[in-house]
Amino acid sequence: MTQHDGGRAVPPILRDKFHDDASAFTPESLLREARRQKNLEEAAAPAVCVLDPDGDIVRHLRDTGRARRDPSWACYHSDLYRFEHRGREYGIVGCAVGASYAVLVAEQMFASGCHLLVSITSSGQITALRPPPYFILIDKALRDEGTSYHYLPPSEYSEADHGLIELVSGGLSSVGEPVERGATWTTDAPFRETAAAIEAAREKGILAVEMEAAALYAFAAARRKPVLCFAHVTNQMGRIEGDFEKGEANGTIAALSLIHVVAEAWERSAHIPGRDDSP
Repeated sequence: MTQHDGGRAVPPILRDKFHDDASAFTPESLLREARRQKNLEEAAAPAVCVLDPDGDIVRHLRDTGRARRDPSWACYHSDLYRFEHRGREYGIVGCAVGASYAVLVAEQMFASGCHLLVSITSSGQITALRPPPYFILIDKALRDEGTSYHYLPPSEYSEADHGLIELVSGGLSSVGEPVERGATWTTDAPFRETAAAIEAAREKGILAVEMEAAALYAFAAARRKPVLCFAHVTNQMGRIEGDFEKGEANGTIAALSLIHVVAEAWERSAHIPGRDDSP
Protein backbone atom coordinates (compact mmCIF):
# COMPACT_ATOMS: atom_id res chain seq x y z
CA MET A 1 0.00 0.00 0.00
CA THR A 2 1.31 3.45 -0.87
CA GLN A 3 1.83 5.67 2.16
CA HIS A 4 0.58 9.25 1.96
CA ASP A 5 1.52 12.50 3.65
CA GLY A 6 -1.08 15.24 3.43
CA GLY A 7 -2.66 13.63 0.38
CA ARG A 8 0.67 13.17 -1.44
CA ALA A 9 2.31 9.81 -2.03
CA VAL A 10 5.43 9.27 0.09
CA PRO A 11 8.33 8.02 -2.06
CA PRO A 12 9.90 4.67 -1.13
CA ILE A 13 13.12 6.35 0.05
CA LEU A 14 11.14 7.82 2.97
CA ARG A 15 9.08 4.73 3.85
CA ASP A 16 9.66 1.82 6.25
CA LYS A 17 13.07 2.92 7.54
CA PHE A 18 12.65 2.34 11.33
CA HIS A 19 15.74 4.39 12.15
CA ASP A 20 15.97 3.27 15.78
CA ASP A 21 16.03 -0.43 14.88
CA ALA A 22 19.28 -2.39 14.55
CA SER A 23 20.21 -3.60 11.08
CA ALA A 24 19.82 -7.30 10.33
CA PHE A 25 22.87 -7.09 8.05
CA THR A 26 25.99 -5.69 9.70
CA PRO A 27 29.50 -4.80 8.53
CA GLU A 28 30.88 -7.19 11.15
CA SER A 29 28.99 -10.09 9.55
CA LEU A 30 30.19 -9.16 6.08
CA LEU A 31 33.80 -8.90 7.22
CA ARG A 32 33.56 -12.19 9.12
CA GLU A 33 32.46 -14.04 6.00
CA ALA A 34 34.98 -12.24 3.80
CA ARG A 35 37.79 -13.28 6.13
CA ARG A 36 36.53 -16.84 6.09
CA GLN A 37 36.36 -16.99 2.30
CA LYS A 38 39.71 -15.26 1.81
CA ASN A 39 41.41 -17.09 4.69
CA LEU A 40 42.44 -13.84 6.36
CA GLU A 41 43.37 -13.23 9.98
CA GLU A 42 41.55 -10.42 11.74
CA ALA A 43 43.71 -7.30 11.96
CA ALA A 44 42.90 -3.79 13.13
CA ALA A 45 42.80 -0.88 10.71
CA PRO A 46 44.82 2.22 11.64
CA ALA A 47 43.16 4.49 14.19
CA VAL A 48 42.90 7.35 11.67
CA CYS A 49 41.56 6.46 8.23
CA VAL A 50 40.97 8.52 5.11
CA LEU A 51 38.46 8.36 2.28
CA ASP A 52 39.91 9.64 -1.00
CA PRO A 53 37.02 9.62 -3.50
CA ASP A 54 39.15 11.00 -6.35
CA GLY A 55 41.91 8.44 -5.74
CA ASP A 56 44.65 11.02 -6.37
CA ILE A 57 46.13 10.78 -2.86
CA VAL A 58 46.31 6.99 -3.08
CA ARG A 59 47.85 7.08 -6.56
CA HIS A 60 50.51 9.59 -5.50
CA LEU A 61 51.42 7.66 -2.35
CA ARG A 62 51.56 4.39 -4.27
CA ASP A 63 53.56 5.83 -7.17
CA THR A 64 56.12 7.36 -4.80
CA GLY A 65 56.50 4.12 -2.82
CA ARG A 66 54.91 5.49 0.35
CA ALA A 67 51.76 3.34 0.45
CA ARG A 68 51.45 -0.42 0.77
CA ARG A 69 48.32 -2.42 0.20
CA ASP A 70 47.01 -3.97 3.42
CA PRO A 71 46.68 -7.73 2.77
CA SER A 72 44.47 -8.16 5.86
CA TRP A 73 41.76 -5.76 4.63
CA ALA A 74 38.74 -8.00 4.09
CA CYS A 75 36.34 -5.64 2.32
CA TYR A 76 35.02 -7.19 -0.91
CA HIS A 77 34.73 -3.85 -2.68
CA SER A 78 37.90 -1.88 -1.98
CA ASP A 79 41.61 -1.96 -1.21
CA LEU A 80 42.95 -0.29 1.92
CA TYR A 81 46.46 1.12 1.82
CA ARG A 82 48.63 1.96 4.81
CA PHE A 83 51.04 4.87 4.76
CA GLU A 84 53.05 6.95 7.20
CA HIS A 85 53.15 10.70 7.29
CA ARG A 86 55.12 12.71 9.84
CA GLY A 87 55.44 9.77 12.21
CA ARG A 88 51.83 8.55 12.15
CA GLU A 89 50.29 5.61 10.30
CA TYR A 90 47.07 6.04 8.37
CA GLY A 91 44.72 3.84 6.41
CA ILE A 92 43.29 5.12 3.14
CA VAL A 93 40.77 3.89 0.58
CA GLY A 94 40.72 5.53 -2.82
CA CYS A 95 37.93 6.01 -5.36
CA ALA A 96 35.14 5.56 -2.79
CA VAL A 97 33.06 8.03 -4.77
CA GLY A 98 29.39 8.66 -4.08
CA ALA A 99 27.28 8.53 -0.95
CA SER A 100 26.41 4.83 -0.84
CA TYR A 101 29.93 3.58 -1.57
CA ALA A 102 31.54 6.01 0.87
CA VAL A 103 29.27 4.85 3.69
CA LEU A 104 29.70 1.18 2.72
CA VAL A 105 33.46 1.59 3.20
CA ALA A 106 33.12 3.79 6.29
CA GLU A 107 30.98 1.16 8.05
CA GLN A 108 33.66 -1.46 7.43
CA MET A 109 36.51 0.85 8.46
CA PHE A 110 34.95 1.45 11.87
CA ALA A 111 34.07 -2.23 12.23
CA SER A 112 37.75 -2.98 11.56
CA GLY A 113 39.16 -0.66 14.24
CA CYS A 114 39.16 2.84 12.76
CA HIS A 115 38.49 5.54 15.37
CA LEU A 116 38.48 8.70 13.24
CA LEU A 117 37.55 9.03 9.58
CA VAL A 118 38.51 11.98 7.38
CA SER A 119 37.02 12.38 3.91
CA ILE A 120 38.56 14.76 1.36
CA THR A 121 36.56 14.98 -1.84
CA SER A 122 36.94 17.11 -4.93
CA SER A 123 34.04 19.52 -5.31
CA GLY A 124 32.56 22.13 -7.60
CA GLN A 125 32.36 25.79 -6.65
CA ILE A 126 28.83 27.11 -5.98
CA THR A 127 29.64 30.38 -4.18
CA ALA A 128 32.82 32.04 -5.44
CA LEU A 129 34.85 32.70 -2.30
CA ARG A 130 38.19 32.74 -4.15
CA PRO A 131 39.78 31.08 -7.19
CA PRO A 132 40.20 27.28 -6.78
CA PRO A 133 41.82 25.29 -5.34
CA TYR A 134 40.92 25.68 -1.68
CA PHE A 135 39.34 23.51 1.02
CA ILE A 136 36.04 23.76 2.84
CA LEU A 137 35.56 22.25 6.28
CA ILE A 138 31.98 21.03 5.80
CA ASP A 139 29.82 21.85 8.80
CA LYS A 140 26.58 20.70 7.16
CA ALA A 141 25.53 19.15 3.85
CA LEU A 142 22.27 19.39 1.92
CA ARG A 143 20.71 15.92 1.72
CA ASP A 144 20.13 15.58 -2.02
CA GLU A 145 21.18 11.90 -2.09
CA GLY A 146 19.63 8.66 -0.93
CA THR A 147 21.89 7.04 1.65
CA SER A 148 21.38 9.51 4.48
CA TYR A 149 17.64 8.75 4.63
CA HIS A 150 18.39 5.18 5.67
CA TYR A 151 20.33 6.48 8.70
CA LEU A 152 18.35 9.52 9.87
CA PRO A 153 14.78 10.79 9.50
CA PRO A 154 14.18 13.40 6.79
CA SER A 155 15.65 16.87 7.28
CA GLU A 156 17.21 19.43 4.99
CA TYR A 157 20.81 18.97 6.14
CA SER A 158 23.14 16.44 7.73
CA GLU A 159 25.34 18.20 10.27
CA ALA A 160 28.88 17.56 11.43
CA ASP A 161 29.64 17.00 15.09
CA HIS A 162 30.17 20.58 16.28
CA GLY A 163 32.66 19.53 18.94
CA LEU A 164 34.80 17.83 16.31
CA ILE A 165 34.58 20.89 14.06
CA GLU A 166 35.77 23.16 16.86
CA LEU A 167 38.49 20.71 17.84
CA VAL A 168 40.24 20.95 14.48
CA SER A 169 39.39 24.50 13.41
CA GLY A 170 42.23 26.20 15.30
CA GLY A 171 45.02 24.48 13.39
CA LEU A 172 43.69 24.79 9.85
CA SER A 173 45.55 28.02 9.10
CA SER A 174 48.79 25.99 8.95
CA VAL A 175 47.63 23.76 6.09
CA GLY A 176 49.28 25.88 3.40
CA GLU A 177 46.12 26.25 1.31
CA PRO A 178 43.05 28.26 2.36
CA VAL A 179 40.46 26.38 4.42
CA GLU A 180 36.97 27.90 4.53
CA ARG A 181 34.06 26.60 6.58
CA GLY A 182 30.45 26.18 5.55
CA ALA A 183 27.74 24.14 3.87
CA THR A 184 27.86 21.95 0.77
CA TRP A 185 25.28 20.29 -1.44
CA THR A 186 25.58 16.49 -1.66
CA THR A 187 24.11 15.05 -4.85
CA ASP A 188 23.94 11.58 -6.37
CA ALA A 189 23.69 13.02 -9.88
CA PRO A 190 26.57 15.35 -10.79
CA PHE A 191 25.45 15.59 -14.41
CA ARG A 192 22.07 16.92 -13.28
CA GLU A 193 23.52 20.08 -11.73
CA THR A 194 21.31 22.42 -13.70
CA ALA A 195 21.70 26.18 -13.70
CA ALA A 196 18.46 26.52 -11.70
CA ALA A 197 19.61 23.94 -9.11
CA ILE A 198 22.98 25.67 -8.75
CA GLU A 199 21.31 29.03 -8.23
CA ALA A 200 18.93 27.53 -5.66
CA ALA A 201 21.90 26.12 -3.75
CA ARG A 202 23.70 29.46 -3.92
CA GLU A 203 20.63 31.21 -2.47
CA LYS A 204 20.82 28.82 0.50
CA GLY A 205 24.39 29.97 1.17
CA ILE A 206 25.90 26.69 -0.02
CA LEU A 207 29.56 26.95 -0.95
CA ALA A 208 30.23 23.85 -3.06
CA VAL A 209 28.75 20.64 -4.45
CA GLU A 210 30.09 17.12 -3.76
CA MET A 211 28.82 13.54 -3.53
CA GLU A 212 29.49 12.08 -0.06
CA ALA A 213 29.26 14.42 2.96
CA ALA A 214 25.52 14.31 3.72
CA ALA A 215 25.57 10.52 3.85
CA LEU A 216 28.79 10.32 5.86
CA TYR A 217 27.49 12.79 8.44
CA ALA A 218 24.16 10.95 8.72
CA PHE A 219 26.06 7.70 9.24
CA ALA A 220 28.28 9.41 11.83
CA ALA A 221 25.30 10.74 13.78
CA ALA A 222 23.36 7.48 13.67
CA ARG A 223 26.34 5.30 14.56
CA ARG A 224 27.97 7.84 16.89
CA LYS A 225 31.24 7.73 15.00
CA PRO A 226 33.65 10.64 14.50
CA VAL A 227 33.72 11.65 10.84
CA LEU A 228 35.01 14.89 9.37
CA CYS A 229 34.44 15.87 5.74
CA PHE A 230 36.35 18.36 3.63
CA ALA A 231 35.50 19.59 0.17
CA HIS A 232 38.50 20.38 -2.01
CA VAL A 233 37.10 23.04 -4.32
CA THR A 234 38.97 22.33 -7.54
CA ASN A 235 36.57 23.27 -10.31
CA GLN A 236 33.67 25.32 -11.59
CA MET A 237 32.00 22.22 -13.07
CA GLY A 238 33.92 22.47 -16.33
CA ARG A 239 32.41 25.82 -17.23
CA ILE A 240 35.79 27.50 -17.74
CA GLU A 241 38.86 26.49 -19.74
CA GLY A 242 41.59 24.80 -17.68
CA ASP A 243 39.25 23.65 -14.91
CA PHE A 244 39.81 20.76 -12.43
CA GLU A 245 43.39 21.71 -11.43
CA LYS A 246 44.07 20.51 -7.88
CA GLY A 247 47.53 21.92 -7.21
CA GLU A 248 50.85 20.22 -6.47
CA ALA A 249 50.81 16.44 -7.02
CA ASN A 250 47.11 16.62 -7.88
CA GLY A 251 46.37 18.15 -4.50
CA THR A 252 48.08 15.46 -2.47
CA ILE A 253 50.62 17.71 -0.73
CA ALA A 254 47.95 20.04 0.61
CA ALA A 255 45.63 17.13 1.46
CA LEU A 256 48.32 15.37 3.50
CA SER A 257 48.99 18.58 5.40
CA LEU A 258 45.27 18.85 6.15
CA ILE A 259 45.05 15.23 7.30
CA HIS A 260 48.05 15.77 9.58
CA VAL A 261 46.48 18.84 11.22
CA VAL A 262 43.24 16.95 11.87
CA ALA A 263 45.05 13.90 13.28
CA GLU A 264 47.24 16.08 15.53
CA ALA A 265 44.19 17.84 16.97
CA TRP A 266 42.44 14.51 17.47
CA GLU A 267 45.44 12.99 19.21
CA ARG A 268 45.84 15.99 21.51
CA SER A 269 42.23 15.51 22.57
CA ALA A 270 43.30 12.11 24.00
CA HIS A 271 40.72 10.14 22.01
CA ILE A 272 43.22 7.77 20.38
CA PRO A 273 42.81 4.36 22.09
CA GLY A 274 45.98 2.93 23.55
CA ARG A 275 47.63 6.24 24.37
CA ASP A 276 48.82 6.71 27.96
CA ASP A 277 46.69 9.83 28.31
CA SER A 278 43.55 8.27 26.86
CA PRO A 279 40.52 8.28 29.18
